[in-house]
Amino acid sequence: MKALVLEEYNKFVYKEMPEPEIASNEVLIQVKACGICGSDVHGMDGSSGRRIPPLIMGHEASGIIVKKGLDVRNFSEGARVTFDSTIYCGECFYCRQGQINLCDNRRVLGVSPGEYRQHGAFAEYVAVPERILYRMPEGLSFEQAAMVEPVSIAFHAVELTSISLNDTAVVVGAGMIGLLAIQALRVAGCGKIIAVDIDQAKLDLALQLGANEGLRADVVDVPNEVRRLTHNRGADIALEVVGNTAAVNTAISSLRKGGELTLVGNLAPTVEFPLQAVVTRQIAVNGSCSSCGEYPACLDMIADGRINVGILKTHTAPLAEGAAWFERLYNKEPGLMKVILEP
Repeated sequence: MKALVLEEYNKFVYKEMPEPEIASNEVLIQVKACGICGSDVHGMDGSSGRRIPPLIMGHEASGIIVKKGLDVRNFSEGARVTFDSTIYCGECFYCRQGQINLCDNRRVLGVSPGEYRQHGAFAEYVAVPERILYRMPEGLSFEQAAMVEPVSIAFHAVELTSISLNDTAVVVGAGMIGLLAIQALRVAGCGKIIAVDIDQAKLDLALQLGANEGLRADVVDVPNEVRRLTHNRGADIALEVVGNTAAVNTAISSLRKGGELTLVGNLAPTVEFPLQAVVTRQIAVNGSCSSCGEYPACLDMIADGRINVGILKTHTAPLAEGAAWFERLYNKEPGLMKVILEP
């Protein structure tokens, strides 16, 4: 089969690779669409330590089952499916508690952090266990289904956050996950949503997708503006979707006393944290990891139009051109958001 392989850091090669063999509990999927995730772009230069070459990346994908193992019971060949990015064991303490995203034996498609190498879906075929499969609703395109993974991450973060009807929310970071989080917060019943970023184009898109206000962090004093918009109290909840010190501090400073912060971004491994401000203002803090069973609901919401993923897709390209698109994303070409590759 043909695959896009990270042969060494910052070097992709479109080449022939062996077709994956499937275990008895697995299916072989002919990949129809696979999105380039921001974590793939960050990982291609080795800075994340989670994509050690050689590796076939790709975990935001959809396709058709072309072969199934002997123990696969609930899916047939020809089924249109998408799948979780997390391969969980189903047996450990966390899996038995329903916290599959925290599985002790968790493996992520398209990732090779050293302790394992799990080839992903930037290829004509990928093998995955039955337990992580989800059927695609009728009428949903392969491109739309390939975007359910980032949608599920946004909804997982929102689901972890204590939201009351008509709450004011601040979303710091209007990239892909931030824009999806804005839509999720609107579905969850927030009354006012304030988007924060340093890119005006992203803020304009945030306003199209449900934000009431868009604040440029490099132009205005964001916490002061948030207080001005909230009767001088601050926001009830904040989602931080960047993962650096400045963004975390902006989110915390924008909250009212007793507010709640959910951390989604993890661009930097450590940040400076305003401990005293969090303690003395009694701020609740959540960490949000991946997703945990939100796929079916997210697929339905994409299918019926409650979540708009089409507006976030900027390009669809052949897998053979993947190396060039990775380079454009890595160089932060203006206007690029989600690029979908098709084998």
